[in-house]
Amino acid sequence: MTQRKFRHALAIALTAAAFSVPVAAQQDRDAFTIAVIPDTQNYIDFSHQREAGFPIDAKEIFFDQMEYIARNARSAGGDIVFATAVGDIWQHGSKPIDAKHAAMGQKSISNSVFGAYLTPEPNTLSVEMPTARAGYSILSGKLPFSVVPGNHDYDSVWSDARWPATADAASPLRYGTLHYGGLDNFRSVFGSDSDFFKGKPWYVGAFNGGADSAQIFEAGGYRFLHIGLEMAPEDDVIAWAEGLLKKYPGLPTIISIHDHLNVAGERKAIPAVDFDAVHAEHNDPEELWQKLILPNDQIFMVLSGHQHGQSRRIDKNAAGHMVYQILADYQDRGQALAMLAPDAKPAALGDGWLRLMRFDLSAAVPTIAVSTYSTHFHSSSERMPTYAALYRPHEQPTMSDPTFLGEENFTLRLEDFRQRFGPAQSSKK
Repeated sequence: MTQRKFRHALAIALTAAAFSVPVAAQQDRDAFTIAVIPDTQNYIDFSHQREAGFPIDAKEIFFDQMEYIARNARSAGGDIVFATAVGDIWQHGSKPIDAKHAAMGQKSISNSVFGAYLTPEPNTLSVEMPTARAGYSILSGKLPFSVVPGNHDYDSVWSDARWPATADAASPLRYGTLHYGGLDNFRSVFGSDSDFFKGKPWYVGAFNGGADSAQIFEAGGYRFLHIGLEMAPEDDVIAWAEGLLKKYPGLPTIISIHDHLNVAGERKAIPAVDFDAVHAEHNDPEELWQKLILPNDQIFMVLSGHQHGQSRRIDKNAAGHMVYQILADYQDRGQALAMLAPDAKPAALGDGWLRLMRFDLSAAVPTIAVSTYSTHFHSSSERMPTYAALYRPHEQPTMSDPTFLGEENFTLRLEDFRQRFGPAQSSKK
């Protein structure tokens, strides 16, 4: 047996012992899980592989995540019915400033903070994108899924000449402001014409060639609409999304987008990565809330990544109903590397952490049990005694350990779900 096959056999055994998704599915077919895949760029980064001199192949942690979801898909006897990736699939751009933004008069400048990251990287095409394609091929045919672009998935990244870095460490613009352009690379892997999505009955809409997309999945007696949006979408994207809501009226709708909440639970962009500041036609998180989410009662949940850590908030929409907004991004976590290669230079990877959202819509008050699970440690956060000590000081230093743990394992009560979407049906049309 090869080392990889042995490790996967061990993973299956440990997963069954530590987090019994298939068993739960057999006990209650009305309950189901959505898997949320936070930013994976550090696993896929070409410089984090053995052939580049890194002590491990970080992509193996990414593949393990995909295999966990595939093993626990409903089609395989588990209860995961849908998976959504919230962006930053790979790490690097492959081109200088794109033609569209150059035509606007935008210019790039050097940036000592970000350095080589701003240099077009040929390994994006030869290593990172093929790795991403191989990972999502593990999910293909197992369950419906969505992938949205994050800022790292754009073709080009540059430091905008209008906002140079400053020596003032207290300034929100101390790193300058980056901008990103072009999604040809993303569309070549995850576009609407890709083998992942073309002809799939559950893939029901696309815009900008699949940079924005829509899926429908059925579970728990309901049909759900999922809309995946590009980062800081412009008004034409919002109009497309509203058209989908009109086309599929009454379906409970989830939005996935790369940037929505920060770790304080605010709808604010990072100043160094503020698409709206650089190009006002973009909509920042608060503008997206005001234009799309607030007035459309079908939207009951928004999922995001991008900003390192976790947070959540609940706001009422214009109809007075709850919208659950949840951030999860674990890309700064490097304990897996510290364990696998103790003498290695520290590096952030992600440690295999996923968000699992288990819906129970059969109860008088429907609930979603949100948990955080690592395919590397084969443990959920609440079962890992060292979890808070490993991650809280860096991610949420002002929180107590119990509060931090509570932000990784909690239950949402969907008090108004029935009022909005009606009773569950065995085959809702």
